[in-house]
Amino acid sequence: MGLHQGKKILVTGGCGFIGSYLVERLISEGNEVVVIDDLSTGIKTNIEHLLNNKYFQFINDTIFNYRKMEEVLQGCDEIYHLAASVGVKYVVEHPVESIRINIRGTEIVLELANRYHKKIFIVSSSEVYGKNMKRILNEDDDSLLGGPKVLRWNYGHAKAIDEFLALAYHMEKGLEVVVGRLFNTCGPRQVGTYGMVIPRFIEQALKGDPIMVYGNGKQVRAFCHVSDTIEGILRLMNHPKAVGDVFNIGNPEGITIFKLAKKIREMTNSKSKIILVPYKKVFSQNFEDIRYRVPDIRKIGKLTGYSPRVTLDQLLEQTIAWFKEELKKVKEGV
Repeated sequence: MGLHQGKKILVTGGCGFIGSYLVERLISEGNEVVVIDDLSTGIKTNIEHLLNNKYFQFINDTIFNYRKMEEVLQGCDEIYHLAASVGVKYVVEHPVESIRINIRGTEIVLELANRYHKKIFIVSSSEVYGKNMKRILNEDDDSLLGGPKVLRWNYGHAKAIDEFLALAYHMEKGLEVVVGRLFNTCGPRQVGTYGMVIPRFIEQALKGDPIMVYGNGKQVRAFCHVSDTIEGILRLMNHPKAVGDVFNIGNPEGITIFKLAKKIREMTNSKSKIILVPYKKVFSQNFEDIRYRVPDIRKIGKLTGYSPRVTLDQLLEQTIAWFKEELKKVKEGV
């Protein structure tokens, strides 16, 4: 192997589901990658296969360690900031930590990126749209976020603050910032621990347990394969005209949650019953859900040519196959 020509890239939260796929892709394209992750929601097994790769470094630490962050960030060319609290269940059950990492953590990363003039990608979320009732959401639509007594909205508010802060650094300081709003990224390696619906349904179906659909099941969601999400992130980060702007990244193929449960039951040949569960039985406090969460991706498509390639059926096939392998390992005690 000749002289290494790639960039040196910092990925915060690189042991998470999306982060680990991003790291793999960046290394495969000839870059050197440093991951900082405290493993609060990330999983070390996601990056275990990379630990002996000379172009990969894993630092088990928090982004709140200012000195460590400064030391690592100075030596990198670019930053992808994915460290965040994830999943509605986690956000509702750990509101203080969720707000702290999503706001203070991003503040530290942006402050240091600005100090050392490093281009940065901020991973935001479709949660910033809140209760906006539009069937298809575009980047210029209003955020309609609920009040502070409904804890799920802390995530949407925090991510909106991240976006405001990132764009403020761009406008006031000239920092090269790109913001991507992700819509329900899924695929193999994602677990249902924090409330993610596809892995939760698949695991229930494969075990023959009841498939628990929260609410009335009429909520419409659009699911994007992780490889398509990564493609969107990289196309934006590599396009100069994406700087200082916000883009939806997702797959506009919508489906109701009840139909999703039926589809997963069929694809797993499961005899599980599908049960509607009131929100108050799942979450300990007032809970509000969103009827529609489907992205308008014309903006990213027009700028970069991005178009998701993996259909929902293909996404489910791959994820089901992965879960079957994982359950087999558990049975065999691997």
